[in-house]
Amino acid sequence: MKQVFSNLHIGSQEDYENIVKHQEGWYVIHACKEPYHRDALGYKGRAASMNHPEYLMAFRDNTLILNLVDAPDPAYISKSIIDEAIKAIHDNINSMKVFVHCNQGFSRSAVIGLLYLHKVGLISTDNFSEAEQQFIVLYPWYNPGEGMRQFALSNWNNYKSTR
Repeated sequence: MKQVFSNLHIGSQEDYENIVKHQEGWYVIHACKEPYHRDALGYKGRAASMNHPEYLMAFRDNTLILNLVDAPDPAYISKSIIDEAIKAIHDNINSMKVFVHCNQGFSRSAVIGLLYLHKVGLISTDNFSEAEQQFIVLYPWYNPGEGMRQFALSNWNNYKSTR
């Protein structure tokens, strides 16, 4: 787990289970389907029903639970999920610590963190490769899967700061 900006921390499932889960004052974004989305909705098969009102994301107390897999194809990454995660960070970062995690802490949570920092102008370059290099200084474990990286690259300008 690493703090990449004031009140914004990124990490892994292990960090959540061993550290954050046992503390008060956190807003948590589970950026992984397994086990959190499955547990929240209680489905047993491969996936929740696409008709379920919380198919993409579920809200519980100070928690956003995403149905987000580290798909190799960016077509399977829902922009609305990423948008909601960035909104949740923005809505909570001034009142509590925010922890974004995925299973390993390399890909989904890291990309969400990178896009948030770009959205608020803390990483302001239009060049995505330069932005990745800047972010690696803040979060050395950044190592996105191909789908998450391609999603971020193709949507980079959509998350550009409006400052």
